[in-house]
Amino acid sequence: MNKRISLITVTYQSAETLKDTIESVRRQHFTDMEYIVVDGGSVDGTLDILKNSSDVVDQWISEPDNGIYDAMNKGIALATGEVIGFLHADDMFANGEVIGNVLDRYEDSKFHLLYGDLEYVHSENPERVVRFWRSGSFRRQQLQRGWMPPHPTVYVRRDFFKKIGGFNTEYRISADYEWLLRALSFPSVKVEYLPEVLVRMRMGGASNKSLRNVIAKSGEDLRALKDSGVGGFRTLFWKNASKISQFVRRN
Repeated sequence: MNKRISLITVTYQSAETLKDTIESVRRQHFTDMEYIVVDGGSVDGTLDILKNSSDVVDQWISEPDNGIYDAMNKGIALATGEVIGFLHADDMFANGEVIGNVLDRYEDSKFHLLYGDLEYVHSENPERVVRFWRSGSFRRQQLQRGWMPPHPTVYVRRDFFKKIGGFNTEYRISADYEWLLRALSFPSVKVEYLPEVLVRMRMGGASNKSLRNVIAKSGEDLRALKDSGVGGFRTLFWKNASKISQFVRRN
């Protein structure tokens, strides 16, 4: 029997933070959930963690892949739930009600795509909030001004994935952005905003680990904007500029 929701974690050599990710899934009060972990062939103790987490991890695979988006597509192929979401190995749910709240909204609106808010937290001290990403309501015209919801908070109907396709692995850093542009530009897409923090994400993701990665991501973002017909350099500028206001001021 299919589960109502499939949650996918993609990981590689992230045993230390994966423990927190799995624990945050374990704390979810909603139980009609399928949890899948796709590992890229880690040798850092990840497999021991997965073997000892059978109470919450329904299925997992560990094998070489062609990058994070290839692994995410593997997870989608394994998923059986009506709704699919991702929680990466550096991320944690904000509280134990997240999955239940997402499904409540699904019952009310039958969305194609739902998203919420996100907190970026310090990599060594997850209790310290560094950035707060308040998404706000979806308006299609805002895409041209660089607006985009945080991908780690996005939940998608599995049928919608089938309709528009998975992640384009030709993008090494920005396939999630390209996918969101494709999804949110789809003519009949029904979008739902859940105005609460769904995910707490550690700072220091793959796209921000070095200046080289930042430059590469900007190049891929621009390509995604042009490929989707949403915008160009001006949209990319507004997309990056919008992040400034998200940083939390500390006394």
